[in-house]
Amino acid sequence: MHRFLRAYPTESKLLAVLLILCAGLSIASPDFLTLVNFTSLLNNNAVNVIWAVGLLVVLIAGGIDISFAVAASVVQYLCVYALVAIGGGNWAIGFLFAGGFGLALGLINAFLIHQFRIISIVVTISTFNAFFGLLMFFSSGRFLYNLPSWWSNRVILWEYQTANGTWAELILPVLVMAICMAATWILIRRTTTGRQLYAFGDNPEGARRAGIPIGLMQAIAFGWCGMMAGIGGLMQAHITKEVIPNALVGRELEVLAAVVLGGARLGGGRGSVLGCFLGVLLVAITQNGLNLLGVSPYAFKMVVGIIILLAISTSNLDPAKWFAKGGKV
Repeated sequence: MHRFLRAYPTESKLLAVLLILCAGLSIASPDFLTLVNFTSLLNNNAVNVIWAVGLLVVLIAGGIDISFAVAASVVQYLCVYALVAIGGGNWAIGFLFAGGFGLALGLINAFLIHQFRIISIVVTISTFNAFFGLLMFFSSGRFLYNLPSWWSNRVILWEYQTANGTWAELILPVLVMAICMAATWILIRRTTTGRQLYAFGDNPEGARRAGIPIGLMQAIAFGWCGMMAGIGGLMQAHITKEVIPNALVGRELEVLAAVVLGGARLGGGRGSVLGCFLGVLLVAITQNGLNLLGVSPYAFKMVVGIIILLAISTSNLDPAKWFAKGGKV
């Protein structure tokens, strides 16, 4: 336990907060600590986790991307038109198209940042507006409901009928989320490229002098984020069974807050997949708890802001030392 606290201080704090929050909500609401609610949380937040691990790589590399949610919407429309053009396709082709289109949009960000030496937040604000404007122009704001049957049909991985007759189930996006988390973990923790991304994010000038290819690092980071955005968009359309041009706009800030809450540093060089997952889970459980307690949804952003403020203000606390002292300050 002590070793885990030393190795993962932020993750340890988040886990402790989650346990306390879950304990409180289970007392306040009998519907919270149920299998149905837990599986629903995973199903409903799988897309946010997919986006979060993509954004994590960008933050590790010292960048920031707020265009990924709009990119996901663009990918949804591109996939619909491309699949219609080839006669319907299947899941393999769908993932290939979604990942490929998302990768291309991410590489546009990387190219602009590297080629014109513009900071990433300025570029992604620009591409956010450009992507969204182009999407609304060419789609005329049309909603798309006629998705291929393989895309819109619910894929249930596991289901269980509880004693009161309700069903707990896990659907395809949860499996895709787990695969994306594992792939991101391998990239950043088990490859030379991952070590270079951390080094570049922590000290860009030092990394440049050490011979790390800066353009390649930015291409990998933003390309990975774009690919995850595309895959997340594919899964979101699978859940809702429709494609709406502005449905995903605004979720980028929620995901960004969760990733930063999970320990990723805006200055780069720090972050983990576990922290990323716990950050998304904390935001999701907070929202879920407020809904179960009948609190106005307008209070959600305020509560999340308070949680993030508390997390940042306690970032200098060392849980390993606290644990070693038996909880004494």
